[in-house]
Amino acid sequence: MTDDLIRLYDAILERQRLNPADSRTARLLAAGPKKIAKKVGEEAVEVALDAMNDDRQGVINESADLLYNLSVLWTTLNIHPDDVFAEIRRREALYGIAEKLPKAATGER
Repeated sequence: MTDDLIRLYDAILERQRLNPADSRTARLLAAGPKKIAKKVGEEAVEVALDAMNDDRQGVINESADLLYNLSVLWTTLNIHPDDVFAEIRRREALYGIAEKLPKAATGER
């Protein structure tokens, strides 16, 4: 999966240079991080809804959309997939599993 996400991320980087009229990815990038973040949220909701409806193929399809839009968002924020993988490894080293940390542990509110 790591190689697939990095390949997707690299393809998104390449499309930054394309004309937004010719590329959906370039168009999304041109819309900016707020629009992209909205798309990430929409796709996450669609994954959850398909899961609640026990729609396995829907979850697969929407998960692919979610990973694509998340990768586009990472691009706009200069976050490489390796940064995310490093955080997963850090959590695994601390807790034995790459689980979500409690809000207090991350400084989030």
